[in-house]
Amino acid sequence: MATVRTAHTVWSGDLPSGSGQVTLDSSGLGTYDVTWKARAEQAEGKTSPEELIAAAHSACFSMAFSHALGEEDKTPERVETKAEVDFQPGTGITAIRLTLDATVPGLSEEDFQRVAQAAKEGCPVSQALAAVKDISLTATLHG
Repeated sequence: MATVRTAHTVWSGDLPSGSGQVTLDSSGLGTYDVTWKARAEQAEGKTSPEELIAAAHSACFSMAFSHALGEEDKTPERVETKAEVDFQPGTGITAIRLTLDATVPGLSEEDFQRVAQAAKEGCPVSQALAAVKDISLTATLHG
């Protein structure tokens, strides 16, 4: 049976001057302000769809990477993934950059890069974002 997670947004006003709030319903973790200005200019304490996508992608990739390491009988000491999502008004999301910094004892650089690429391809969020043609990965291993 599939797991379903939900969030909802309430928006008031037009796009340039309006505002909204996105609520994470499944977790109940909070409600966050969203505006066009936070999306296309400076965040100024508000979030955007792209920041939420970056959060989802970094979490999903970290989990996919940890799973892929388990398939290699390796356990990471630490995995940190940063996701940067580029948004161009009028065009949309143009690129996503994943930066992985991990400590995995006993894993060669070659195997690390192979596992990281496999995790990028297998990550469900990466797959969902496949319409973004430029999803890159930079991976750094610490022994």
